[in-house]
Amino acid sequence: MPVAVGLYYFAHNPDEHNSPPVILIHGAGGTRLSWPAEIRRLHGQRMLAVDLPGHGKSTGLGKHSIPDYTQSILDFMDALGLYKAVIIGHSMGGGIALNLALDHPERVVGLGLIASNARLRVAQAILNGLAHPTTTPAAIQAIVDWSYGPQADESLKLLAARMLGETRPAVLVGDLEACNNFDVIQRLPEINIATLIVCGTEDRMTPLRFSEALAVQIPGAALQTIDTAGHMVMLEQPRRVAGILNIFIKSINYIPGV
Repeated sequence: MPVAVGLYYFAHNPDEHNSPPVILIHGAGGTRLSWPAEIRRLHGQRMLAVDLPGHGKSTGLGKHSIPDYTQSILDFMDALGLYKAVIIGHSMGGGIALNLALDHPERVVGLGLIASNARLRVAQAILNGLAHPTTTPAAIQAIVDWSYGPQADESLKLLAARMLGETRPAVLVGDLEACNNFDVIQRLPEINIATLIVCGTEDRMTPLRFSEALAVQIPGAALQTIDTAGHMVMLEQPRRVAGILNIFIKSINYIPGV
């Protein structure tokens, strides 16, 4: 798989130019594999699932702010010659997508917010737990337990625990600090981009009420809820989320080369 500006990424249909490129941005401690194959390989769409700096197979040490991660995505787009793209982010990735849409709206042709919010507070107990090697495993398990709905397959939770455990603690802490310091609630009415919001009804990390508030505050935003799914909605209900995203991407008025 290719690398651009130090970022490792998965590309599906890279030569498809009649529909907008779609960049998938994972959440805190995640990788491109946080997006299931049904979404990474969305039929007929040009999909780019990226490992953020310090995550997965990307180089770097990770960032400590949403704006810094946003700049990484801008550099990635520039390296690939992408002036505009549909930006879809999960959780922290949604914060990055929001920041990109607010500060660089000319680069975003469509905005997808999956289990995210304009303010991403992190429980202090989690941050404290990750600060010490002896309590890190328990803190990671707490994150996993809160990330999935009651009907989620146990194999998903085991995989999530393994992925988080493979993330360097300093990178995960930096991600959570970036989330904790992120707040663009007052700026949401500025967004004038086609926006899709997706949330599981059993999300305990970014509860449904947050997505409902986003849908009210972002002009023209559409909200789709997924019954029984938790925070990792795209892994719990991959086909459902893939179908919703496909319809959204196809609805975007995109002129190649403009």
